[in-house]
Amino acid sequence: MRKNTSESQKTTSSTSKFNTVDAALRLMDSMQVAIDNMIDEIKKPVDPEAGGSARKAELQSIKQTAIDCKELIIERQKLEQMVKDLQENGQIEEAKDYSGGFAERFSK
Repeated sequence: MRKNTSESQKTTSSTSKFNTVDAALRLMDSMQVAIDNMIDEIKKPVDPEAGGSARKAELQSIKQTAIDCKELIIERQKLEQMVKDLQENGQIEEAKDYSGGFAERFSK
């Protein structure tokens, strides 16, 4: 049984080698579709006949979708930068922390 497992792993790894850049690009494409869907959802008009708590719930849902969409856009932008770093340098650059003052920034 153990032999079959290693053979199947060998076949899988030889036929499709995982590539971080390709996976990130596919994820970015999927994120774009999700962002477009969220924007389309936000564009839908609020039901004019909805009143009281139903209208408030619908508006809250729109607001939450907008917040989720914004966060997804930010994450997509980070992923885009990561892909750019990988393509240019072959590695992901460390995030620079400039939260300190002037001297702390240049002491590293």
